[in-house]
Amino acid sequence: MIEERRAWKALGALSLGLFVTLLDQSLVAVALPAIRADLGATLNQSVWVSAVYLLTFAVPLLITGRLGDRYGQRNVYLVGMAVFTLAAAACVFAPSIEWLIVARAVQGFGGSLLNPQPLSIIHRIFAHDRRGAATGVWSAVASSAGLFGPVIGGMLVGWISWRAVFLVYVPLGVISLVMVARYVPKLPTGTSKIDWLSGAVSLLAVLGIVLALQQGPELGWGPLVWASLIGGIAGVVLFVWMQTKSKAPLMPLRLFQTHNFAIGAFSIFGLGFTVYSVNLPIMLYLQTAQGLSSQLAGVMLVPMGIISVVMSPLVGRLVDRLAPGMISRVGFATMIGSMSLMVVMMVSNVSPWWIVIPIVLLGASNAMCFAPNSATALRDVPQDLVGSASGFYNTSRQVGAVVGAATLGAVMQMAVGTVSFGVAMGLAIAVTLVPLACGLFAVTRFK
Repeated sequence: MIEERRAWKALGALSLGLFVTLLDQSLVAVALPAIRADLGATLNQSVWVSAVYLLTFAVPLLITGRLGDRYGQRNVYLVGMAVFTLAAAACVFAPSIEWLIVARAVQGFGGSLLNPQPLSIIHRIFAHDRRGAATGVWSAVASSAGLFGPVIGGMLVGWISWRAVFLVYVPLGVISLVMVARYVPKLPTGTSKIDWLSGAVSLLAVLGIVLALQQGPELGWGPLVWASLIGGIAGVVLFVWMQTKSKAPLMPLRLFQTHNFAIGAFSIFGLGFTVYSVNLPIMLYLQTAQGLSSQLAGVMLVPMGIISVVMSPLVGRLVDRLAPGMISRVGFATMIGSMSLMVVMMVSNVSPWWIVIPIVLLGASNAMCFAPNSATALRDVPQDLVGSASGFYNTSRQVGAVVGAATLGAVMQMAVGTVSFGVAMGLAIAVTLVPLACGLFAVTRFK
């Protein structure tokens, strides 16, 4: 551990890059209608602009978390931010939708390299009784990034163009590189091997599942789609079996002997599924079904981001004092209420201004879910497993985001043309109630 004042500076430096990579997942959602019109993309292609980023972001996380242990979290973070920034520059000048999708895949991989590192560093530089407060800041960044994306994106798209959405990453990426190089300390590294074969199996497993969910509506759910889905599920089973045999597992099974980690890793899947996927149907609903401009649609989500940012650090401090799971239960219940209310309003086609109510509730529930879940899940993980724990925890969140984006995208594509556009968006959001209910049940088991 280092002196606490320096630890907070390091956290601030890391949080900027974390904010930028997670901001992307909602920022680009606002630009999709403009991208689709400008580049002549189909609905499926435009969805892939977001989905491919989530895919290449999520799949390597088990490996990139271990890379931080072996080569240094600071070093891997810097490489990841450099890749992310260069790929963002390539997106700015994309001449076609295919070019843009490829550049987005590279950008997602850069985000995957840097994303697990902050949580590992927090648990190495902060004292045990300060990790709740530090994780609260991390959670404020992780949860609010997705909420501010539509606001910033709406303004950039409306005032300049969709290309400005990617251009803004370049200076922010450079600033992050300089700050991390200056403030984040070099920490001791391990020498453990990396199970690349397991990593390849996890990649193919998630790829098979996401491809099936994403392409099913377009291909008519034929034999190839079902083969992809079944193959992906079989890949997950094979990956878990391989972890029991590997001498250097990417997912050490003794991680799950820490009861609260097992609960937290399960429940974060539901949060990732919901928080990082609902922005697309919300923004499409406001802009297409209700006819709002991208700027006004973005402004409507401002209360969500502000509430989440203000509440998260406060909630993080409470986590150090209250019984585990108390705040999480309230948070999950509030998020379920928010999503349910949003579904009713979209299906009923009420005035778009009523949507502000569930938006406010979503901001509050974000703060009450992310910070307590992260702090409780990782607080008691053995020190030698922190890197693996951070990698798996982030993987669970991001795989949730990938599956959520693919699932909601599939529902939207199947529903559009069958029911009204507003009802289609409401049906997509209704899907999130299932993983949220499972998450609520899980956090009642925190000890």
